[in-house]
Amino acid sequence: MPQQQPKWQVQPIIQPPEWLINAIKQQAPELSGNYAAQLLWQRGIRNAEELAEYLNTDLYKPANPFAFGQEMNWLIERLLQARNERKMIAIWGDFDADGITSTTVLWEGLGQFFPQNTQLIYYIPNRFTESHGLNCQGIEKLAKQGVKLIITCDTGSTNLTEIEFAQKLGIDVIITDHHTLLPARPPVVAIINPRNLPPDHQLFNLSGVAVAYKVVEALYQTLPNIPEEPLEDLLDLVAIGLIADLVQLSGDCRYLAKLGIEKLQTDLQKPPKLRRHPGIGRLLEFCKKSGDRPTDISFGIGPRINAVSRIQGDATFCVELLTSRDLKLVEKLASETELANSRRKALQKDVEKQVWQKLAQLDLSTTSIIVLTEVGWPVGVLGLVAGQVAQETGRPTILLSVETPEESSENIYFARGSARSVNQIDLYQLVKDQAHLLHRFGGHPFAAGLSLPVENIPLFTEAINHQLRQQIGADPTKLNQVITADLVVKVAELGQELFREMKVLEPCGMGNPVPQLMIKNCWFENLENYNIKDAIGNKVTYIKTNFLIKDTSTKVGFPGIWWGHYKEEIPQGRCDAIAELDFNTYQKRYEVRLVAVRSCEENLTLYNSFNQIDWIIDWREKIEKQLSITNDELLVASECPTNWDDLQLWFRRAWQTKQKLAIAYPPPQQTPPEEIWQRLIGIAKFLSRTGKTATIIQFQQKLGISDTCLHLGLQTLTKLGFTIKNGDGYVKITGNTQFESVILDEKVLSSIEQFLATVKEEQFRRQYFSEVPIATIRSVAYQTTFFPS
Repeated sequence: MPQQQPKWQVQPIIQPPEWLINAIKQQAPELSGNYAAQLLWQRGIRNAEELAEYLNTDLYKPANPFAFGQEMNWLIERLLQARNERKMIAIWGDFDADGITSTTVLWEGLGQFFPQNTQLIYYIPNRFTESHGLNCQGIEKLAKQGVKLIITCDTGSTNLTEIEFAQKLGIDVIITDHHTLLPARPPVVAIINPRNLPPDHQLFNLSGVAVAYKVVEALYQTLPNIPEEPLEDLLDLVAIGLIADLVQLSGDCRYLAKLGIEKLQTDLQKPPKLRRHPGIGRLLEFCKKSGDRPTDISFGIGPRINAVSRIQGDATFCVELLTSRDLKLVEKLASETELANSRRKALQKDVEKQVWQKLAQLDLSTTSIIVLTEVGWPVGVLGLVAGQVAQETGRPTILLSVETPEESSENIYFARGSARSVNQIDLYQLVKDQAHLLHRFGGHPFAAGLSLPVENIPLFTEAINHQLRQQIGADPTKLNQVITADLVVKVAELGQELFREMKVLEPCGMGNPVPQLMIKNCWFENLENYNIKDAIGNKVTYIKTNFLIKDTSTKVGFPGIWWGHYKEEIPQGRCDAIAELDFNTYQKRYEVRLVAVRSCEENLTLYNSFNQIDWIIDWREKIEKQLSITNDELLVASECPTNWDDLQLWFRRAWQTKQKLAIAYPPPQQTPPEEIWQRLIGIAKFLSRTGKTATIIQFQQKLGISDTCLHLGLQTLTKLGFTIKNGDGYVKITGNTQFESVILDEKVLSSIEQFLATVKEEQFRRQYFSEVPIATIRSVAYQTTFFPS
């Protein structure tokens, strides 16, 4: 697959007007105002009234809930009828973070007017067995319980068949949603959907939870003397749903999100037993966040709520987690949510690996929309992986899981999955135009879910690609990813002052993204890889790289992290980097989150001319390694390395001796780490029983591991009762002939796990170096040979 390098661009540097800087200083006298003013000017805040509303929620004028017009009047009228007639109402929610918080807002808000669990109930469909939206099976269950009115939240706008089915059973339907509408109004009592409003309306971008809040607000205005709980108590839930659903944070969306984060902070200052929603605080503790940042929701709370349905299918208990004040129950449900999130990360990483292997077979220069399928992929994580692929390739991505024979209830096999868009491409419309090939679909311009018969996948793939090519014309570079830096800064400028300037822009999200900083001509030191751990200390196969970033502006490096990447992916030598500045609540430090990194342009220019001398040859895939070159002119690297340092020795030796370097190691034959461990135990038992010795090389040949892994393995054997003597290159092992009777306590098991993890990491590195493109090898060779840091 040809690697699509994203295009980098930097916002023009402007000198903001003095009045803008002074206005910011009035709001925050401790700040210089220069950075914040530049960022706000870039984002279109260019008059005093806009700035005042942007900075101060007290000056913003939110829309009245009855701005939805007659539809809101019809909704209130029907709710009052149900209240007077004591008819049962069911809230029909959804299983993602926006849907769960929407359900919770209606449950608590309507619960001020309708007795919960007797006249008011809620229903969350199962992600695996029911999918998004209304379904006839669930409606039938509610009818048997005596439900006469369904009010949806975050779903239902396109479920015409299901709405008609409900009506046949004597159930009225009210839709509250924010997803794309059908051309004709559905036959419901009322539909509250901001997509019915003009695109420039301040309510147009509301998410499902914000629509639910407006419904409750309208009821509070209609019956102001009945509620016992303040309407504002729901705002923390609204902020979670808004930020987690990635809607554009402008207009009332930004206003509600900002108020919600403030409400969350106020609640967290109380002891857990006095909090309105103690479950939120417990989730924040699990993800080591303080709750004062939008990223605490988007990277912390949101993924944890979403993980429950992705792993278990049924996320109903999440509503109880968010509403219960029973601290023991909250602890139990929060722990279950945390473990689901850990399992989600592991599953996601497994699918990512398979997806990138499939992508290696694609030519992106001829692909407009990526469509990949596999039997048995876990449907719950496909949207996450599709989003990552879309961001990294610049192509809208659709990932589909094909049913197994056991899952298919008919003769037709279906594929279910998720679609994610990028570069402002309306993927929902593209999918909708192929509705005749689909079984079900729904969503909005940047994200959609779909299912279709397996036999239709080739035609669907061809048609949707053809359709997008017609839109963008013959130039595929229009799909290339663009990364935009807002400011160019030096390492010395990173820290508290800059962070506080940028915090003026919060809450950040779609339409108001986190500022991205370009750091030019920098380098990285102290690079370390870590696998994260779950709530009970188990390692999760989800990697991150820690580092110090440096430049010439200061002698002190600045800490940073790159999620989901290995340290080998950071170029050696001088680089340009784009990063976001953050505050790590857990470690109490400011740090950068790396977004993208590349070798410095000046180094690349030199490299391009230097690379015309093709002094590094790729023989890894050649069966016959015979070229018209003598041995005196050639160095051959025949053993697969596990780090760049090993290759650097070859680079420098080749250059110093004026020889060409052939990269000629074969693909590694990887034995499962558990099997290697068993082999090591077997060798130890054999040597102990026979009194024989073995060399380090013999161990390595039998086990296929490095000195480092072998040393760790031998250390682990000593914890099992073996005695290891290593002298003159020979290893002698004695003791513990009754190995099977050894009790494996926690320390021994931890040591074994460490050995297995080290072997697995080493195997990953070998795999990486067996596949790393020759262009990358040549680039690193040039930088490390001529520009060592």
